[in-house]
Amino acid sequence: MSVEEIPIRGDVIRLGQLLKLAGVIDTGAEVKEFLAHEPVLVNGEPESRRGRQLRHGDVVAAGGRELRVAG
Repeated sequence: MSVEEIPIRGDVIRLGQLLKLAGVIDTGAEVKEFLAHEPVLVNGEPESRRGRQLRHGDVVAAGGRELRVAG
């Protein structure tokens, strides 16, 4: 699986915002249900908090995709 670079503005983005920005989910309202039913890894560790803060270089595996936070 190739890693997709997802550029963000600023230094930090929340997990739910990243999933929406990358098109893994369509709306912010879907985040809670997505995280409850789909495995999500942040830097190889399971994560279920939609407000988890991500920084440049963090890697998120979700929905069959691998996303790296880029500046």
